This record gives sequence, structure tokens and C-alpha cells, in this order.
Amino acid sequence: MSEACVLVLDADPLPRLERLTGRAVVRHSDEQSLARLLPDADVLLVWDFTSDAVREAWPGPGARPRWVHTASAGVDRLLCPELLASDTVLTNARGVFDRPIAEYVAGLVLAMAKDFRHSWNVQRERRWQHRETEKVFGSRAVVVGSGPIGRRIGTTLQALGVTVDLVGRTARGADADFGRVHAGGDLPALLPTADWVVCAAPLTPQTEGMFDAAAFALMKPTARFLNVGRGGHVVENDLVAALRAGRPAGAALDVFAAEPLPADSPLWDLPELIVSPHMSGDTYGWRDDLADQFQDNFDRWLAGEPLANVVDKRLGYVPAEG
Repeated sequence: MSEACVLVLDADPLPRLERLTGRAVVRHSDEQSLARLLPDADVLLVWDFTSDAVREAWPGPGARPRWVHTASAGVDRLLCPELLASDTVLTNARGVFDRPIAEYVAGLVLAMAKDFRHSWNVQRERRWQHRETEKVFGSRAVVVGSGPIGRRIGTTLQALGVTVDLVGRTARGADADFGRVHAGGDLPALLPTADWVVCAAPLTPQTEGMFDAAAFALMKPTARFLNVGRGGHVVENDLVAALRAGRPAGAALDVFAAEPLPADSPLWDLPELIVSPHMSGDTYGWRDDLADQFQDNFDRWLAGEPLANVVDKRLGYVPAEG
């Protein structure tokens, strides 16, 4: 049997794939050469998960990779009608980013409640200004997205004494961590109850633009909105208008409709908004974790075993077990 061909859609730094030596031919591609190289590949590793090249280059009838793995939790940049219709298996990086993103969200919640930004500002002015801040314990959060990232965010906030309502695509009862999981249709009724609204959902046709003027109008004037899902979840102009109107009181965005965020975006100038450059899941060593995850799955693929993290391409995410 000839060695399998693994094609890597490159991004710097390149993945460390030493465990494939002698077991696979590893070829590298940029966006321009991807369409030409795809038909000869058995496996495609989408290392550059910020690229739309796969969607644009995916072949129609004929040879195509049997397995595509993306080094990201989201798969919205990959899915196209041709890939959906194919028998190619799609897997993602589910499990790598859960804890780092949950820590990031918890850090933002604490920073906002304890007004660290103002503390830093008055420190630079050498001004002693005593004031009171909010308690996190006893507050309420609505976390949208019931996958591993959303669940980890929810349990981390619970450890801080926050009551968490978890929202998924469909309702589920008797949840071990949250009592129940609310359906997406319950969100309008939940938003007015929340001190913290956290979006960690996959981007699908059902969730695109879900946080718009109507959603922000339902939030408490004292609430804060945090998005670590996808930029497409938020109608950014509506958020700008809502923050200027004082509802919600603040927000933090780690993802945006256009990345990098353009220098002329009004989001940069809002004092109530914390902007971070899509980094909530990126901790020291995260690229090696992603490479190890792919190579573990490659071991399964080569042995003919079921792959981990298989995405339901119609849903756009890995379905919950059970």
C-alpha cells in the first residue's frame, strides 16, 4: 500500500507533524495552489483555519480528499455545497480550546465586574479614587452554545457563584451540570434576566446575526455582552448603536465580521467595549496541541478506526454524545 498523501493548507508557523514521517507523504499548499493539489490528496489538514480557500477550491465530481480536518472548532469557513454533498469526512479541533476560552471569559467577567480598566486608568494618572464594584457571586449568565466550549464556560462561571442558563439548538432536560439546556427559541425570554450574555455558538444559518438590535434591546441596561463564538453572530452596527444608547452597559468581542478588524471600524473607539484579536483560545503551546490532536486522529484513520470529532456537515458542528 502506498503512503497516504496529507496536504496541509499552510499558515505560519507550520505544524509539527514528525509522527507522520514514514507513514504519509506531507505536501504543503497556499491558497493559490490548493485547487490544483486537492484532487491528489487523501487527507487535507486545514492549518490556516482563517482562510476561505477550501470553500473556493473544493472540487466537484472526481477525486477529492477522503478526510478533511480543520485546526479550529468552527467549520463555517469550509462548508460549501460540494463538500456537503460529498462523502468526505470532516473533523474539527473540538476539545483543544474549551478550557482556555472559559478562562478568558471568566477573566473578562471579573475584569468588568471589578472595573479593572478604570483602576488602570486612574493609576496612570496617579490618582487615588476609592470606589465600590460589583459582586460576581449571585449574578446570572446566559451562555449561548451548548457544545464543549459553552459548557466549559458555564461550569467555570458556576465556580464563581454565577447562575447559568445554557442555550443550545434544542431543549434537553435533566442536564447534569445545568439542570436543563434551553432551546434557541427561549433566548428572547432569557435575555432580560441576564447580567452576562456570552455567545459561544457555532455559526450556522440559524445563528447568523442572532445578536441584533432586537436582542440588545431585551438586555438589562446593566448587562454585559461577550462574544467568543464567531463575528457573524453579531450585527456590529446594531451593537455600536446599543452601546452608545447604554443597553447593554458594556461588551467584549474576541471575534469580528472582518478580521483583522479594520482600523476605521467604530468598534475601536467605544469606551464600553473591550476588543481582542481572536485570541481567547490561544495559550502557549496551543499549536502543538492542535498538531498532536490531528496526528492522534491520523493514527485512527490509518488503522481504519472511527475518527474523533466528526462534524455533522448539515448541522455545522459535532453533535452532542448521546
